[in-house]
Amino acid sequence: MDSLPEKIKKLGALKRHPGGAFVFQAEEKAERFFYVQSGQIRVYKLDERGRELEVTRVGAGDFLGEAIAFVGGRFPFFAQAARDSDLIVFEMRPLVRAAETDLAVARFFIELLARKCIILSGRLESLGLRTVRQRLIQYLLSRCSGGRRCVVDLEIKKGELARLLGTISETLSRNLGQMQEEGLIEVRGAKITIKDCARLRQELLL
Repeated sequence: MDSLPEKIKKLGALKRHPGGAFVFQAEEKAERFFYVQSGQIRVYKLDERGRELEVTRVGAGDFLGEAIAFVGGRFPFFAQAARDSDLIVFEMRPLVRAAETDLAVARFFIELLARKCIILSGRLESLGLRTVRQRLIQYLLSRCSGGRRCVVDLEIKKGELARLLGTISETLSRNLGQMQEEGLIEVRGAKITIKDCARLRQELLL
């Protein structure tokens, strides 16, 4: 969602989260959810050894925590500002009251949750039906400008990207290396240059 209607914005309160500040912590009761107006939020969990495992990152135009808040659960992850971020905070109690009296508000959030379900279903399908190479291509193309050639800046470590794609670091590195040998991409640290976006798109159609 690129922009938030003014009517919806007025239901929340804008709050600045400096880089490093927590938006919420795991097991915290989900009595509110968030809209990222600017900045970036990293979402992660801790494994049994206490190591951070990044799940995803959300940026401007994204909602955060809305599904958990609407079912009255507890946040399963930690959410922390990766850099200074402005978030609109929606408290559930006044939001529910507004939805009960305003059909437009209710419809907005019903559609929001429906879109989230569709996105999650697509991710599950992608993990189940596509190869690691195809999932990697899909990830790169989703961050491509749309031109014939573009540069993707990885905002997460390659190990975290591997987990996001449902694989391990060794398999990810092998696929990156193979694609580089084939002349499809060029990898330099956290920058991946896509040399021919059309060729990558064609692979997803095979």
